[in-house]
Amino acid sequence: MRVLMVGGGSAGHVIPAIPVIAALKARGDSVAFVGTYSGLEAQLLADAGVDFYPISAGKLRRYFSWQNFTDLFRIARGCWQAFWLLGRVKPDVVFSKGGFVSFPVALASWLRRKPLVAHESDLTPGLANRLVLPFADALCVSFADTHPPAGVRMVHTGTPLRAAILEGNAAAGRSALDLAPDRPLLIVTGGSLGADALNAVVHDAAPQLVTRFHVLHVCGAGKLSELELDGYEQREYVDAGWGDLMAAADLVVSRAGANALFELLALRKPNVLVPLSAKASRGDQLDNAAFAERSGYSEVVHEEALDAETLLTAVDRVWAERERRIEAMSAMPVPDAAHAIVDELDRLAAT
Repeated sequence: MRVLMVGGGSAGHVIPAIPVIAALKARGDSVAFVGTYSGLEAQLLADAGVDFYPISAGKLRRYFSWQNFTDLFRIARGCWQAFWLLGRVKPDVVFSKGGFVSFPVALASWLRRKPLVAHESDLTPGLANRLVLPFADALCVSFADTHPPAGVRMVHTGTPLRAAILEGNAAAGRSALDLAPDRPLLIVTGGSLGADALNAVVHDAAPQLVTRFHVLHVCGAGKLSELELDGYEQREYVDAGWGDLMAAADLVVSRAGANALFELLALRKPNVLVPLSAKASRGDQLDNAAFAERSGYSEVVHEEALDAETLLTAVDRVWAERERRIEAMSAMPVPDAAHAIVDELDRLAAT
């Protein structure tokens, strides 16, 4: 089978595609990937063994900007490039992971009469996926609570997770941090968007946190501080060994991006979520966090109320209720998302 994938604009639109690529290539399928000229997608896919094709992409903003007009020309150019590319690659099926680069490929797949499978990581589809849905034959979703879109087959697949995440070794993670056997590990990870506000509060709360936990603070590129405390360490970013560290974590403080949240739920990690506010995003993290909170999976601290005191209170509450939280998460099914998506690609390619 020949599969053409598309996704980009952020790592969240690429990384979940990597396990799907691995599952396809393991059985001998051919995979090509379409992304933007930014270089981000090509970098993330450097070891995936796929043919990479960049195309022009524009962004439709929800506010007035002259770039909305200039980006229309980029979108038009991207549509022509995608139409030409599908004629060259001749895929049996197209898989869209989202981002605005997906729209030209979705349109081209419809014009070329190629079946299209889209995937939505968040609880509610973003604008890019809403633009793709009219051309999609199926929408794969991370959460069963996602409202079914009209006229499109919806399949609950979960979010594909890398094997390194699912197969993390807690003992190796604790050894890497040289932790005492009875010392619980708290990981704080804020992602690159809006990390500054969360980082500042963690710095304020750190003297109290280290009395109970060893704190590993993943603060983002270029965001290391001069704070030095016994039991507190900072990393800009963790790649190799992240699965081991997450396996070792006893509690996690995180933003509420879909991929991060699905990792926490799949690994059954008690957590505190600090979603990005509607001022800094389309509100998807607020939806994700509300779902996790009402399901009993997570404690949520909204950014407007975030300070050292509210963070410490939330951490204390989750730590006291950690067994109940783990039990609630354990009741949530975690599908084999990569192979479920491959099954849907097979089904449509055969039609």
